[in-house]
Amino acid sequence: MNPLLLVIMIVFAVAAVLAVIRIVIGPSILDRAVAADVLLTEVMCVLGADMAINHHTRTLPVLIVVAAVGVFGSISVARYVARRDNTPS
Repeated sequence: MNPLLLVIMIVFAVAAVLAVIRIVIGPSILDRAVAADVLLTEVMCVLGADMAINHHTRTLPVLIVVAAVGVFGSISVARYVARRDNTPS
């Protein structure tokens, strides 16, 4: 196995575990949304690193779909929080 790939896998695995912990423990929905964005960004970085190291573009469609899911998820959470904050209590 390529040593560079091993280092990348370890670093992103630790970051992914920390993001999942924040998703589970996060006290608010915004903390969970930010952690989910971080996790999706990590997935995108790992896919991009795999493409760069192995000189291929086979996972590019997956990368685009993951990016779209991240954007739409962030927009949905932001709209939900904005509506929740505007409701009279």
